[in-house]
Amino acid sequence: MNDATQEKKDLLTITELSKPERRVLGVLLEKAFTTPDQYPLTLKAVTTGCNQKSNRDPISHYSESQVFETLDALREKGIVAVVHSDSGRTERYRHYMRHRFEFTEPQLAILTELWLRGRQTMGELRGRASRMVPIETLDQLRAEFKGLLDRKYVQSNGSIERRGIEVDHNWYQEKEGKTLGFESAPENEPTEVKSTSTAPPVAPAASSELTAMRDAIEQLQIENQSLKQQINTLTESLEQLNQQFSDLKQELGS
Repeated sequence: MNDATQEKKDLLTITELSKPERRVLGVLLEKAFTTPDQYPLTLKAVTTGCNQKSNRDPISHYSESQVFETLDALREKGIVAVVHSDSGRTERYRHYMRHRFEFTEPQLAILTELWLRGRQTMGELRGRASRMVPIETLDQLRAEFKGLLDRKYVQSNGSIERRGIEVDHNWYQEKEGKTLGFESAPENEPTEVKSTSTAPPVAPAASSELTAMRDAIEQLQIENQSLKQQINTLTESLEQLNQQFSDLKQELGS
């Protein structure tokens, strides 16, 4: 069996993860992207990442024992592995998503954000995923998202070409019942919501100007989301520094 055949054989077909598994795996992916110098992660770091208040919805309160059990379950699935530090005393954890699935880097970032925050708009998703992997435009996001959508790893409540639709991952357990209703437009009808107003039709020039204004507003919303993510990242880094300082004080017996 050649390497390519073996690699194909090793690819996983998992499409369902528990809530703790999604949170833990999302943390491992996020930290690998955003803080590679601190990755792989210790059990304490994974727990802190799961329970941090920025870029998480809902906020969780997992204990180290719960996170350890979840990491063990992910190891059995072949998605997570244990590595040892140079000293050999501290176990650290890393994900194996790149080895087990055929995802692009933007697709991994998309899944990470959806696992950590759940349902959101495409504009919000682009702003958040871009802090890990450059996704310059909504068109680029749609192209990457479509690749996941075609394989049923994600879901949406309408055509991804439409404005204002919401998207989510599709790795929920069946008992959770988290399915977005797909609001498809009638055949041969425009995807924009029809107005019931009796106002006269908008002139072409005014319509073009209105479209430009909408595009500008959407771009401002995306940039605002990006700024929020930068603030969240700084807050997250501060939380990690505080945790490291607290751990150091305990080790020194202060």
